[in-house]
Amino acid sequence: MRLNDCHNVDDLRRLAKQRLPWPVFDYIDGAADDEITKARNSAAYADCDLVPAVLAGVAEIDTAVTIMGRRSALPLILSPTALQRVFHWQGERAVAQAAAKFGLWFGISSLATVSIEEIAALVPTPKMFQFYYHKDRGLNRAMIARCKAAKFDAIALTVDTIVSGKRERCARSGFTSPPRFTPSSLLSYAARPRWALDYLFREKFALPNLDTHVREGTGEAISIAGYFNSMLDTSLDWKMAEQLRDDWAGTFCLKGVMSAADARRAVDIGADAIMISNHGGRQLDGSRAPFDQLPEIVDAVGGEIEIICDGGIRRGTHILKALAAGAGCASGGRLYLYALAAAGQAGVERAIGLLKDEIERGMRLMGVTSIGQLNRDHLRYR
Repeated sequence: MRLNDCHNVDDLRRLAKQRLPWPVFDYIDGAADDEITKARNSAAYADCDLVPAVLAGVAEIDTAVTIMGRRSALPLILSPTALQRVFHWQGERAVAQAAAKFGLWFGISSLATVSIEEIAALVPTPKMFQFYYHKDRGLNRAMIARCKAAKFDAIALTVDTIVSGKRERCARSGFTSPPRFTPSSLLSYAARPRWALDYLFREKFALPNLDTHVREGTGEAISIAGYFNSMLDTSLDWKMAEQLRDDWAGTFCLKGVMSAADARRAVDIGADAIMISNHGGRQLDGSRAPFDQLPEIVDAVGGEIEIICDGGIRRGTHILKALAAGAGCASGGRLYLYALAAAGQAGVERAIGLLKDEIERGMRLMGVTSIGQLNRDHLRYR
């Protein structure tokens, strides 16, 4: 299978599975417990039908939107995800450059493998930093200061990972940051020599946004669950989120809001945006899908705060459904991580290009010429 054989996100997933050692693939692909929520995140879109209009004159369409004050050529954010140079040696650099080519927002994680400063210097594209609130207050202050100095466009405080979900695939494989070769996984790494050679002989693995303060994850191997459970602050509350907003003094987003009540509190503390997200099903298995929660949250706070529907996106029509339900845009991680793992920057560009084509074709078939024309009249729930 080659990149040109990939015609959708699921094809890119299959190619990634061919090219990655199984512990690495399972880290991307896996989720919490029985992985019910992960499956539901995408399946939720199948429970809602599009209702097109015809004879609408769609020779010219406009897919652009404004997200958190910055123009985006598509209603899509490439969500921040951790450890990207484990999946492909180009890592966050590939994602940043692909996002810039298509004029998209993208994010990097606190657990990114390329520094805040390098990403800021690499592309002019709108950028968000996914902020994990650590017990180490010095580290928290340092990340804020670095984002300010690098002129990042937004900080997204992740609020659903005060402890790690039980990611059973990672427990079975022994996956760690940095990857540790165990007897059970060694054959899988050896069977993927291209990945192994890139990992061993290219740039040394590091978490440069954290390693000024902690060894774990860079100089000392640790599972992601172990990192979250030992390093992140379980006392995180609304008062601390509000203080972080004040300390940052810029565009501020809460990532991981799932209830209308919490969306209302986000408005009350002065957040600029919320990402309706269950962390790709990797935290609380059995939680609802973001798309299922979207109408309730839009009814509660729509027009008062920007609403981003995060997770489960596999098709351009999924994005159109989220917009019709009231989101300002959609976002996702696996949709480009599979592509990154499959073929680096070329893979990410392939994924975005496929989704772009699907959005444009879907808009024409729906009879809308701009994103703002989509509304609930275009949806029917089963």
